[in-house]
Amino acid sequence: MSRTEALDRTETYFQDGAFQLELARRVAYRTESPNLEQRSELYRYLSDELTPALESMGFSCRVHDNPIPEGCPFLVAHRHESNDVPTVMSYGHGDVVLGYDDQWRDGLSPWAIVVEGDRWYGRGTADNKGQHTINLAAMRHVLDVRGSLGFNAVLLFETGEETGSPGLEEFCADNTDLFAADVFIASDGPRMQPGTPTIFMGSRGAFNFAMRLTLRDGGHHSGNWGGLLANPGVIVANALATMISSSGEILVDGWKAEPMTDTVRAAVAQLRVGGGDDSPTIDPDWGEPGMSAEERVFGSNTFEVLAYETGNPRHPVNAIPPSAVAHCHMRFVVGTEPVASLPALRRHLDDRGYQAIELEPAGVAMKATRLDPSHPWAKWAIDSVGRTSGKDVAVIPNLGGSLPNDVFATVLGLPTIWVPHSYAGCSQHAPNEHILASTCQEALQIMTGLWWDLGAGDTPLV
Repeated sequence: MSRTEALDRTETYFQDGAFQLELARRVAYRTESPNLEQRSELYRYLSDELTPALESMGFSCRVHDNPIPEGCPFLVAHRHESNDVPTVMSYGHGDVVLGYDDQWRDGLSPWAIVVEGDRWYGRGTADNKGQHTINLAAMRHVLDVRGSLGFNAVLLFETGEETGSPGLEEFCADNTDLFAADVFIASDGPRMQPGTPTIFMGSRGAFNFAMRLTLRDGGHHSGNWGGLLANPGVIVANALATMISSSGEILVDGWKAEPMTDTVRAAVAQLRVGGGDDSPTIDPDWGEPGMSAEERVFGSNTFEVLAYETGNPRHPVNAIPPSAVAHCHMRFVVGTEPVASLPALRRHLDDRGYQAIELEPAGVAMKATRLDPSHPWAKWAIDSVGRTSGKDVAVIPNLGGSLPNDVFATVLGLPTIWVPHSYAGCSQHAPNEHILASTCQEALQIMTGLWWDLGAGDTPLV
């Protein structure tokens, strides 16, 4: 009974094709949460696929309906071994974005794994079925070798993450007793680089909103009325120019990020952004001035215009449009509160004469979270991952993207550790989504070592 034996068993699981077969079976479930017609598939994935796998590992399982009527179901699984060992909470999501079946390359399908060299194609391979399959398999191998986990575990699987996790916060807040734990460890999102083991301890927050200006009911001929009627497209464009500079610097009071702590700044200084051969070229002069590229992603707030429409872009005519709308988006780090951001923008616009522009929040805002890299659980996880991989670990205080981590960090009050198994060029949310087999092979080893170490009796006493 040894750590090495567990790692060897995990390697065999990958080499003999068992991992690929298990993942292929899960990819075949069409769990498209944005498609209401596939709601039954969400229940099937939890009850027919995950529940038997977890029950075979000694977990008690229950599928819960969402407290929000339009929300998607949850699965909660428990394995309790002793009151004297640590308890870990883990998480995954079984839903995927729309398959976009007809947009995949010839020979590929979103619902079957196709192997091309190091790439395994299929919807959910990267986000998130591949990642939670790795974590569950690693836990199973520790259990097989040790005869016990050496820790207690509570697992939460949701099926609405790709629609903004509706009901997740309410479900956890109403059932805190189900999720009593010492630490949260899960996997989602990309590594810093495909070959670099990565840990992140939080995520930037996000909120979306629209800026809308309607001046009249219809368009009017530009020859007869040009120079006489205000153009809403021009007005909204000028308003946007007061919010962000031509080089991407935020200009709204209250929207800039708070300064990073010394430990966060030191951790970010060790990172190098980029995601492999398919990644775009970074624009070095874009964003907040005086910051490195890494600080702009992990330590800064950003504002984006996602879409802008005035008139009829597909069939433009020589008329002054009656209205304009800009769909906007903000990512932000700890210290920025989304509830204060639109009021700050309202004051900014009013002070500059743009009172007629309406602001409309869109969707549910995700709050920013961050665990300091000096936290004992963070240091413990970094040591474990480095020991297994034999590599330097990229330590990200918070992911540049957004996850529902505030539910686990704030509502449940847990230190949060994420060990991602994908990479930035995986095409998640797009056609041709894939994972890298080499990354999965290493990730299986890393998670087996992490679960083994969690039950070895030398975890932080926090």
